[in-house]
Order: sequence, then C-alpha cells, then structure tokens
Amino acid sequence: MTPIRRNLPKLLAPLATFACVVLLLAPGGSSEGQPRGGGARYASIGNDLLQKARETGDPSYYTRAERSFHAALRRDARDVDALLGAATLAGLRHDFGEQLRLGIEARRLMPESVAAYPEIADAQVELGRYRAAERTLQRMLDIKPNLTSYSRVSYFRELHGELDGAVEAMRLAASAGGGARENVAYVQVLLGDLELQRGRVGAARLAYISALRSRPGYPAGMVGLARADAASGDLGRAAARLRRAAGRLPLTATLVLLAEVERELGRPAAADGALAAARAQQRLYREAATLPDAEAVIFEADHGSPAHAVRLGRRVWDAAPSVRSADALGWALTRAGRPREGLSFARRAIELGSRDALFRLHAGIAARAAGLAASATRHLAVAADARAALSPRAARRLEEALR
Repeated sequence: MTPIRRNLPKLLAPLATFACVVLLLAPGGSSEGQPRGGGARYASIGNDLLQKARETGDPSYYTRAERSFHAALRRDARDVDALLGAATLAGLRHDFGEQLRLGIEARRLMPESVAAYPEIADAQVELGRYRAAERTLQRMLDIKPNLTSYSRVSYFRELHGELDGAVEAMRLAASAGGGARENVAYVQVLLGDLELQRGRVGAARLAYISALRSRPGYPAGMVGLARADAASGDLGRAAARLRRAAGRLPLTATLVLLAEVERELGRPAAADGALAAARAQQRLYREAATLPDAEAVIFEADHGSPAHAVRLGRRVWDAAPSVRSADALGWALTRAGRPREGLSFARRAIELGSRDALFRLHAGIAARAAGLAASATRHLAVAADARAALSPRAARRLEEALR
C-alpha cells in the first residue's frame, strides 16, 4: 500500500482497480450510459471545438464552443454533457467559480456518477479550497481510481511538497492507460516534470520519451525534452525542440522558454520574436474572454511592466486565491520594488509545504531583498535542490541570489 500522509488519513487508499476516463485535455468526464438531453448534438459540437482549441492553441474556438453549450442548455437545462462541457470551458477561461457551480449542478443531476468530480476538484484547487478539494478527490478515488483521479491526487500531493508521493500517484495514473493516447502522453509529461523537480534529469527524459512514444510529435513531450536538455546544458538542442513545439502549439509558456533559451544562446532577435509571439497569444486569450491567470502575471512581471503585473496579480488573487496566485502576486510585488509585501504572498504560496523550485526562488529573492538573510538562505537551498526544473533565466537568478 502507498504510504499515507499523516494529515490525509484516507487519500490514495484504494489502489487496486484501474479504469480510464478523459483527463485534463478533454472535458472532465462523460455521462455515457446516462439519459441524454435534447441538445446532445450541440454539446458534442462544443466538446469538439474545445478539442480543436487544445490541438491548435487557438482560443477563438472558445466562443464557438460557448454558443454550442448554450444552445444545448436552452433545449434542456438538465443536459449533463452540456453542463460538463461548459464547466470545462469555464476552467479553460480561468473562471473557476463558474466551473465549480456548473460541476456541482452536474453532480446534483447525476449523483451516482464520477463524471462531475474532476471539474469540481479542479475548481476547488484553483480557488484555494484545499480541504474541500481533498474531500472531492477522496470521493473520486472511492468511486473510480483511474488515470483521472490519480493524476489529480499527484498534483495535490505536489502542492503539499510530497514529491515522492506525487510521483507514485502519477505512475499509477500512467499505468492505468486504456484511454486516449493524448491522455496517457499527458500524464507521462507530468511525471517527467515531477522528476525534474526531484533533480532526476535522466528519469525525466525517459518519461518525456515515453510520452512521445505514446503520441509521436506531441508538443508537451518535446517541451519536456527541451527542459531536460536545458538542465543538462545543451541549449542548442533545447532551442530546436522548442521551435518545433511552438510551431505545432504556440503556448505562452513554450514561447517564453524559447525566448529565454535563445537569449542565452546570444540570439536576441530570435528571443524578441518569441516574446512578441507570446504577447500575441496573450491578446488572443483576452479577446476570447479568458480571464488572466498566474502565468499572465508572471509574464507581465518578467517581460512587461511590474506595476501592471501587481494590478493584474491582485485581480487574479481576488478571483482565485490559490498558492499559484499567491506566488504570482508576490513575485510581481518583488519585481515592483516591494519585496516585503512580495514575501508575505510568497509565504502564502508555500504554506502547504510546496517545494516548487520557482515558488522557493521567488520567496528567496524576496526575503533577500527584504533583508532577511536566514529566510532567504532556507528558500534558496530548496530551489537549488530542484534547479533542474528552472528555466535558464530562473537558474541564472538562482546563481546570482546564492552568490
């Protein structure tokens, strides 16, 4: 049996049975076998449009998907497929309060099914409601321990600093298999990310290669291998992989990492081009009615106006006070020359026990700027243990802070 956290007496108890439902890359669940509403065709179209958005990185599909889900619910307000699709869309738009409301409504209509639980758990985590999320996750595991539930348990454990337990749960998710190849590839990428946090670059590389074997050409797998290359000092290969990944799926995180690698290689024009593409991608999300999130705040703090990042960060924190939001606002405040305020939010980001390298780096830099040398040393030591997970720019900041 998997070791259990002292303050989570039940979580991850049922380990024997596996099943597979759709994970994060598709709507949170399926109401297969349940009565279907009259708008089922519209709900199906909406889900297809969300899949197109995931495959292309084009958020303009969100608006069309929204119209499809609304059309389904106008025909039948009890159409669970439409409710779940709309909940997934709300999550993609970072409207976690709406995601939670729709997930709860779907569960009310279909209490015997696990289909709504992923939407509810995801929203609770992003809203910072961790005890409620723990109860939801436990219920998911009790009903159906599978790829979907184990991957979420892994993330929950990671937030609490339990990296070994997070890896164990993610391996169970990957072993569950049996679903869409994209889902299996995705959890293998997440496993690689966890291994980087543990400083195990070789193990991370194997996980990313497994993801690409599950789904050849998978952009997240290529980004993972690029991160492993960068951690090993092979920036040329990292840049080549990132260019291919960004060409297939131009996500902000991929483009920002590419810009950092290009700058380290002495290619400022290429770096500026990647950042310009990232800014264009951010505009597309705003035009698609997507709310800002922690990633947008960090991007603005590092590559735009720290003062604007603070304003943006407060909006994000007020809407969804998670540890990710706390880290983003704390970093924006630190970058804006307000490290004591930044440190107060950085401490909130790690209050669950997270050993996330970037969280700890931000906390360490804020503490050092605030004149708290002992606190800075503690946080920077944790970041140093996980430096393989840092981007080239963050790794350089770590070295400067340690000096």
